Amino acid sequence: MQLIITGSLAYDHIMVFQDKFKKHILPDKIHMLNVAFNVENLQKELGGTAGNIAYTLNLMAEKSCIVGTVGKDFTEYQKKLKKLDLSRDHIKILAEKFTAQCFITTDRDDNQITAFHGGAMFEAHQKKLDRGVVNKSDLVIISPNGIQAMIEHAEFCRNHNIKYIFDPGQSIPAFSGDELQKCIKGAEFLVVNDYEWQMVQDKTNIARENVFDFTKHLIITLGEEGSLLCSKDNAFKIQAAKPKQILDPTGCGDAYRAGLLFALKRGEKIEKCGKVASVSASFAIEQHGTQNHKFTLQDFSARYKETYGEELNHYFS
Repeated sequence: MQLIITGSLAYDHIMVFQDKFKKHILPDKIHMLNVAFNVENLQKELGGTAGNIAYTLNLMAEKSCIVGTVGKDFTEYQKKLKKLDLSRDHIKILAEKFTAQCFITTDRDDNQITAFHGGAMFEAHQKKLDRGVVNKSDLVIISPNGIQAMIEHAEFCRNHNIKYIFDPGQSIPAFSGDELQKCIKGAEFLVVNDYEWQMVQDKTNIARENVFDFTKHLIITLGEEGSLLCSKDNAFKIQAAKPKQILDPTGCGDAYRAGLLFALKRGEKIEKCGKVASVSASFAIEQHGTQNHKFTLQDFSARYKETYGEELNHYFS
């Protein structure tokens, strides 16, 4: 089984404003807003859902296949993927576009102003899933990306009986209710956080009691409260693994999905998959950025045992 990771690859520009936005925005002038914030600190990080998932899988000594589109400025990202020995064979470079970019400014109250340029990501449908990429035994994750690509990827997997995880994330608002429902229909897993699950229900009218008419499993992540893994006959509440420190929750969801994929590939039962995913997420929160955390397999195994009181299998010994 190969793990096929579809989704975005992006550059994240993170800036910190050493003051409070509210001191510089005049409420009575909001209709004619014209402000500039001087920032001393600027970080440029590599991100995007597909890149983040593949990065954490690589820490677990698991190679994966990234499928996506990037722009003419991809060189820096490409160098890192090469250094990690991650395949670039199914990443399509669109010479007339920029790679997706996110610009985030955070103030001293942890308020954020974010601008996102989709760039090449919005053309992700130009890189199709086909038999040259995916075999019937593979497992595909469809993570936030261009909407047309996500719809087409789900349709391809359904038509060819390929198991897939549908992870709509921050792309949910861009879907119509019918489009979202079609992507969920036939998925092996629907993975969302609690806020996203409410949005899915509001858009599709899929209620908790009938969601298993559409997907075999529903996973709802709950932040520090852990996660809820549900199927038609069972539900498991998984305790969150405790990090050494909490610095930045950005990318924790992607690390969770990496752990989930890792355990599913090894045929683990759903409860154990949730535990592995939770431990994986706990390492991501310990560092700023989405691809700066590190762990050894021994570190991972020790945290798993500390959290759940049981040993992982031989592949983490």
